[in-house]
Amino acid sequence: MSNKKNLSVLAIIPARGGSKRLANKNIRDFCGRPMISYSLEAAGASRAFDEIHVSTESEAIRDIVMGLGYTVPFLRPAELADDHTPLIPVLRWVLQEYGRRGRIFDAVCLMMPCAPLLTVEDIIGGLEILKNGRNETPVLSVAPYPAPVEWAYSRGENGVLSAREPGMFAVRSQDLGKFYYDTGGFAFFPAAKLLDEAYVGGTDMLSVVLPSFRAIDIDDADDFERAEIMYLGLQEFENRKNRI
Repeated sequence: MSNKKNLSVLAIIPARGGSKRLANKNIRDFCGRPMISYSLEAAGASRAFDEIHVSTESEAIRDIVMGLGYTVPFLRPAELADDHTPLIPVLRWVLQEYGRRGRIFDAVCLMMPCAPLLTVEDIIGGLEILKNGRNETPVLSVAPYPAPVEWAYSRGENGVLSAREPGMFAVRSQDLGKFYYDTGGFAFFPAAKLLDEAYVGGTDMLSVVLPSFRAIDIDDADDFERAEIMYLGLQEFENRKNRI
């Protein structure tokens, strides 16, 4: 059974080819498969989307995506694929390009290509929150910070630590509020907001909370290794549960 309930949703997975901190991270081998295949698989299995689109300027990435069984009907312009281009203009351009081709959507789900621990349940949960908000308010996947943000340090080049909020270490963690961070996993946007040229995102969003052990945003080699450890550990955990 479909989970869309008459809301037409476009999933966009942005996967440009110019990553500098971790070369080719979007298609790098992750536990035996191209990294992007995990997001594609979760998106397809969720049955939440009318269309799944990989937005890339790279013909190499396009060919890998097509080899995984997905179509890439058009490439992203090079001017929207540099290090400084925000994601909102990319989503807007893709949505407008589909409009020029006669495809209209009510909402867009931004799914990151380097979030291999996302589950179908995460995606469906986010979509349900979007629908409960009448497709008027964006929805962001978040996770709780593992320690109070009031206890944060900055670290100088000489290794010396400076407290972000001096004196807050005397406050018990249970007396401090809980804060959340963007997991880098996915976000849902009403199409009307994205088509508004003045919209830049980032505020006034609903949230779907993911467990911290699955909230890994892969930007560098350390993130990549940690994600592989968590992915393989979760697989073994599930295997052990099934053997009991």
